[in-house]
This record gives sequence, structure tokens and C-alpha cells, in this order.
Amino acid sequence: MDAIGLDALVISETFVRATGPGGQNVNKLATAVQLRVDLTASRLPPDVKRRLITLAGRRVTAGGELVIVSRAHRTQAQNREEARLRLAALVAQAAIRPKTRTATRPRASAREQRLDSKKRQSVVKRARRRPDDE
Repeated sequence: MDAIGLDALVISETFVRATGPGGQNVNKLATAVQLRVDLTASRLPPDVKRRLITLAGRRVTAGGELVIVSRAHRTQAQNREEARLRLAALVAQAAIRPKTRTATRPRASAREQRLDSKKRQSVVKRARRRPDDE
């Protein structure tokens, strides 16, 4: 399989203040990271882009940017690393081409077996009815 990568030009990072743990730093430092990937400018193959947009769902903006936010850790470096790992996992998942379904037909014996079981079930249900319902 070919290696798929993203240019540094289409990835931008901004740091914002995070909620949650952080002690005294929580109100002073911007530790959460917003990783933005411009999918329209990226050199990803069109089919991978399509699958990536589908997989990302609401994380893709109307302008075609994929936004990954990480605020789980107390440091910028850890959040940056987590965001990049999540991006890599998403791209790797989108790179996998889904298997095409091969149309098959049921065997004649299987079709006959299905119809026989339906007839048997119909007889059982008919036997449960009240005599005046017929």
C-alpha cells in the first residue's frame, strides 16, 4: 500500500484555554490544541478525501476544514501529540478501501427450504385461529 501523508502547509495548530484539570494554570495557559487540516488544499487522493469527510462527520467545517480538538492533558505537547495521533488514525482508516460486495444468489434448495418453513409457520398460525375467524 502506498504511504499517505499530509503536507505541513495544510495543517495549522492553535492553542486555546482548556477546561478541566490544570490546577492554577487552567486560567492562565492555553493548553488545549485545535488541529485544523485544509482538506480542499491537501494532496490526498479524491477517494480517500471522500472517505475522510464521511468518517470525520461534524468535525469537517463547511469550508472543508477538518478540526480535531484535544484538551485531555495538562500540557500543550501532550495535547498536540494526541491530536496528531488522532489525525493519523483517521487518515489511516480513510485510506483503507472498502471491499466491494459481490452479488450472489441463493441456491434453489435454500429458496425451497425457506418457502417450506413459511408454509409450515402458516399452518401453525392457521391452527391457532378461532373456528369462526375463517
